[in-house]
Amino acid sequence: MKIGITSEQLNRTLTGRGNYIKNIIDYVSKNNTFDLKLINYKNTLLFPEVESEIIKNQMSKFSKKSYLYWYAGLSINMNLISKKFDLIHAINSEPIYLKPECKLIVTIYDLLPYVYPNSYGFLTSFRFKKILPKTVKVVDQIITISEHAKNEIVTNLGVSEEKIKVIPLAADENYIPLRESKINAVNSKYNINYPFIFYVGGLAPNKNVDTLIKSFYKLKKLGIPNKLLLAGEKRLKYKSTFELIEKLNLQNEVIFTGYVPDEDLPGLYNAADLFVYPSLYEGFGIPPLEAMACGTPVITSNTSSLPEVVGDAGITVNPYDVDELANKMHEVLTNEDLRNNMSKKGIERAKLFSWKKCAEEHLKVYEEVYNMK
Repeated sequence: MKIGITSEQLNRTLTGRGNYIKNIIDYVSKNNTFDLKLINYKNTLLFPEVESEIIKNQMSKFSKKSYLYWYAGLSINMNLISKKFDLIHAINSEPIYLKPECKLIVTIYDLLPYVYPNSYGFLTSFRFKKILPKTVKVVDQIITISEHAKNEIVTNLGVSEEKIKVIPLAADENYIPLRESKINAVNSKYNINYPFIFYVGGLAPNKNVDTLIKSFYKLKKLGIPNKLLLAGEKRLKYKSTFELIEKLNLQNEVIFTGYVPDEDLPGLYNAADLFVYPSLYEGFGIPPLEAMACGTPVITSNTSSLPEVVGDAGITVNPYDVDELANKMHEVLTNEDLRNNMSKKGIERAKLFSWKKCAEEHLKVYEEVYNMK
């Protein structure tokens, strides 16, 4: 079977979505049943041994968001491209509006632009609001990453449940409890010599970081010595978050690490006393799963897909309730037996998810779609 998988996301800094794409491509490329090509506007450095189908992006020299223009080129050229394949997997929600010559699968992670329309520019909004509804009409199968995301797709795009396959994501295998020497090495690299509460992610409105900071402020009033360590890109466009930190006089208590490479994250998860992820909306939510795999107690939201991820191994709270979040953080940090119990349950919960299982489910979908009449 000749398969094409879009790989444009691998041209950028890898986050949760990029890691998912990388893992699926890695698994498919090693399976001799499939003749795989990557569909991109340039060769990706991650898989130099895998042949690519290059669709030139003339805007790449002029725009930092050249991938948005590449999406348009992919849609326009889909009929011509698709003649070279038996099946194409548009793995990054690419907006395809023309029925291809081959079978087509699209992964849709979430519908954030529907929920937070003011957080996205014109091109992204147009892609989701105008093109994606056309995409779901020409695809043979949709893959998504949680039951919550599936329900969102059914509700907002009018897709039948039978057309959607839910395949959960996973944490990479290096997210495990580590020896003290490895933890100390990462702490030293980031100049950490204090106990801390950990958060990984961006500062976008759906991440709800301001609520975390307000809850942390209340926690400090109770005499907790921990600092709050925020890992992720520090973007100036979210200046209200920095203003809040100054207003609460937490400049020395809230620490921004900036982007943390994958090789350092397990050490930071292990070093943390508690991982808190009060996001309002997630298609899946890999960071809580990574934290649990490392044995770190997790508090997260009781909204969207997050309860599906943590099960009964983490504590879920109303993400709008500052006092509840502060109280739960205090409870975990002051109760060693509770922390140890959450650590054990988290490690066991994380074992239910794996990239091998995720990839194998994808291969099953490929076979099923290819054999559709």
